[in-house]
Amino acid sequence: MSDDLPEPWNSLRRLTAARIGLKRSGASLATAPLLEFQLAHARARDAVHAELDEARLQRDLAPLGLPVLTAASRANDRAQFLMRPDLGRQLSPEAEDTLAAKKASYDIAFVISDGLSAGAAQKHAAPLLAEIIPALKDWRIAPLVIVRLGRVGAGDAAASALNATSVVILLGERPGLTAPDSLGAYLTWKPRPDTTEADRNCVSNIRPEGVRYADAARTIVHLLRAMRAGGVSGIALKDDSDRLLLSGGTTTIPTPPPRSE
Repeated sequence: MSDDLPEPWNSLRRLTAARIGLKRSGASLATAPLLEFQLAHARARDAVHAELDEARLQRDLAPLGLPVLTAASRANDRAQFLMRPDLGRQLSPEAEDTLAAKKASYDIAFVISDGLSAGAAQKHAAPLLAEIIPALKDWRIAPLVIVRLGRVGAGDAAASALNATSVVILLGERPGLTAPDSLGAYLTWKPRPDTTEADRNCVSNIRPEGVRYADAARTIVHLLRAMRAGGVSGIALKDDSDRLLLSGGTTTIPTPPPRSE
């Protein structure tokens, strides 16, 4: 193709960060897209191994006006955290004691953890919570909890220790080759030791280039209110926030199914 002709993929590239129509040199990628791919791969690897700056995150959360507690999972270091996912789902005994000292009757606990991308939690958790918390003025909000080396299940453990009826854990998602700093929010109603992934709702790809803070906050608040009204979360609760935004309607709260104790 002549260099003065329009690139046929440009219109699609404006709509997505996906790698489409990459230039080639014979059977191989051209130098520029190959180097871009290698850089993206390096950024994803770095994101997995990066450490969370807890002190900085505490300072970023301070303007929200809530106490901030720090805790750790049972993983001793980043290497063990990556090799033993089960340890990242549990709080250390010291962390359980720290949270138990603040135990009360809360409607919601917000937990922030590094997950598989500390940079995502570092950059996106505070501005996202700044959009969510003002919309929950009628909720009893527990102290914010930062969990070092935590997985999704650490949110359940933190909520149980604090005696919170529901939990939202914000943590870095597995990095991709277009998004090494994507934040995920996992919402659970009445988390318990036997909580499964089917019991959770998830809002993923939270970042300025993905699901923007205001949009993610709107969905999270909508789900939280539906969870409290219906007493369910996960597959029993449909996220209809986008449809309602278009129609201006109201949500239909599901009838909670019986659950054995």
